Order: sequence, then C-alpha cells, then structure tokens
Amino acid sequence: MATIVNTTEEEPMLAVVRFTAELAWADAGPEVADPEVARLCLEAQEHILAGRWLDMASLMLASADLLLTSPSRVSDKDLECVLSVICSLVTKAGSEDQALQITELICAKLTQQHGDKPALRLKVLFSLYNLLPSPYGKAFVYKKALELATAGKAAEYIIPSFKNIDSFVSEWGIDNLEKRELYLAITTILKDHKGMAKEYFNFLNKYLATFKGSDDESGIIGDAKEEAVAAIIEFVKSPNLFQCDLLNMPAVSQLEKDGKYQLVYELLKIFLTKKLDSYLEFQSANSDLLKDYGLVHEECVTKMRLMSLLDLSSRCSGEIPYSAITVELRINDDEVEQWIVKAIASKILDCKVDQLNQTVIVSRHTERIFGMEHWHALRTKLGAWRGNIARAINTIQANKVTEEGAQGMQGLAIH
Repeated sequence: MATIVNTTEEEPMLAVVRFTAELAWADAGPEVADPEVARLCLEAQEHILAGRWLDMASLMLASADLLLTSPSRVSDKDLECVLSVICSLVTKAGSEDQALQITELICAKLTQQHGDKPALRLKVLFSLYNLLPSPYGKAFVYKKALELATAGKAAEYIIPSFKNIDSFVSEWGIDNLEKRELYLAITTILKDHKGMAKEYFNFLNKYLATFKGSDDESGIIGDAKEEAVAAIIEFVKSPNLFQCDLLNMPAVSQLEKDGKYQLVYELLKIFLTKKLDSYLEFQSANSDLLKDYGLVHEECVTKMRLMSLLDLSSRCSGEIPYSAITVELRINDDEVEQWIVKAIASKILDCKVDQLNQTVIVSRHTERIFGMEHWHALRTKLGAWRGNIARAINTIQANKVTEEGAQGMQGLAIH
C-alpha cells in the first residue's frame, strides 16, 4: 500500500492527490488510470502555484471521497494522514472567509456516512478545530463534531471536552441563541449516557438559563417546557443535589400555570421551599404522577427529610433541639443523630452534636435556593471582610512606623 511521505512543504498535498487518485482508478487499468492520475496531479499543481486553496480543497476532497465512503480500502493511519493534510489547507487560505469556506467543505464531507469510523472522523475534526484561528470557525467545527458524535453514536469521544465548554463559549464569543443551541445539543448527548446525571442536570440548567423571559422570547420559551420538566425530575431524583435556582428561571416558572406540567412545578416548589409534611400530602394525592416520572417514594422521603433539616437550620439561629428534628422529620429520638450524620456526609451541614443538652449546633448549612437576596448578603459580608482586612493592614503599618521611629530615637540617644 502506498505511503504518504513529507519531503517538502508542498509535496504532501500532491502526494495525497496522487495516492487517492491511484486508488480511485485502480480498477480501470493503466491505460485509463495513468492519464486520469496525471491530469489530477497537474490540476493540483496549478491550484498550488496559483494559491487557489479553495479549489485545491474541493479537488482533494473529491479525490479522497472513495476513502471516506469505502474506508476498508485503506488503513486508519493512511486515512487520518490524508484527511490531516486536507485540513492543513485552512492554514494556507488567503483570508478568514476562505478558511471558513474550506472548513465548511471538510465538515460536510466528514459528517457524511457518520456510521463509518466516527471516532476517526471526530479526531480529524478536532485537529481541524485546533488549526483554525477564527473563533467563529472553531464554534462551527465543534457544533459539527457534536452532530457527528450524536448521529454516529460516539458520544464517549466528545464528552471529555464538555468540562471546557465555559472557556470555549468565552473564546468563541457566540450569542445567546447559539449558546442555547449548543447546550441543547449537549443535553441530548448526555441524556441517556450512564453516570452523567450530574453533568446532564448542569447543562439543562445552562440551557434553561438562556431564556430571560423577555417579550421577544414569548413565542419560543414554550419550546423549553420538556427540558424544564426534565431538570425538575433530575433535581428531585438526585440524592446529591440540595440546591438549585430553577424556581427563578422563566423557562421553569412558566410551568406554574401550565395545565400539563403544573403539578411537576408544584413538586419542585415543595422540595425547595416546603417541608416533609407538604411532600407527603402531595404524594398521597399524586402517587401515579411520581411513578410516571420514575420517582421512588422512599427516596423522595429521604431527600425531603434532609431538606427539612436544612429548613430547620435556617430558622433556628444555629441551635436545633432534638425535639424539633423529630417532629419535622417524623422520626424517633434515637434516629436524630443518624440523620445528622447523613446531612454531614452529604456536605449540606457543618455542625456539632450536644448530646447532653439534646441540641445540634449548626455552623454552616446549604441554602436550598440561592437567590438575589443571598447574593446581596454575600456581597455585604465580603465588603465587611474587605474593610476589616484594610483596617488591620493600616493598623500594622501604623505600628510599624511607630516602632521604626522609636528605634531611630533610641539610636540618637545612644550617640
């Protein structure tokens, strides 16, 4: 099998054209194949000399089409090499627009026949991504990679990149609508991927947060209802999530008056603002609804007990009597410490247990909703801390000046 060898700056492109042309015409016999291969190589040389890189990309992709549609004819290594050389054309383009046109051609070719070697195709797309200087071009290629990963059932190859999405979005400078489309595509990939429930919930939140509730969005915010319901169910179902801002999101609050999903919104409200008694009343009246969404009553009770403990922590000024815990959580006296341990293990409570006085002394607790009032309170605390630190620094500096002055006077007295 032919091997592509880099010898000069221009030769890799000609080598790719010759390699792919010979494969394409291999069955036609030398009488037909040789003139066609020579014609393609000559055309490629003319494009290179004239700097017609878009035409060169079209020629190379047409020649390489056989490798993509019948990848068994070449090794993965050769196929990757061919595609990498084609991708390098974006670095030779005379303008950003031309580089984007080449990028679009390459992406269109790579995303066809997505079932054939999707991992290799994704690898080439990420190589193309790294070659592009344009933030817009990078965003375009990444979206195509998402589409390919979804269609080619190759999510595991793109999921690791999701942890960098915030920095990608910042670099790309994309608008709110483009962010919305991006986050929705990611949630589609994560939805049925095992072990990614937390990430799925996080990206649902990102998607829902793109709806600001403005008049301009009145016609499209309804499209987010299914995702809003999915986010609520994920929050209720998760044994590790005890805080969220869903209630404050217009895309979620629209469910409050929705005939189909109003009860789902009520369930979220119970978990974020009410206590165990409220949940038990809701469950008694809507047990079928919980089952339809795959929610297990016993697991919901466990979570609501922890939520109720957080509610107590916020209302009892740092000290919670055992008696209050038994009433709110509907448990026996000998179970109190067990639930305190669960809360500490879940990292939603920092506290000490005073067994002698039958109280729990809370030093920190998680807020179920962290809204604007909590941000304002945090800002006030940070401002106070900053002022205290500034005063401490000024005091230290003043003492230092006084001490240095005293030492200087002492030195004069000695002389």
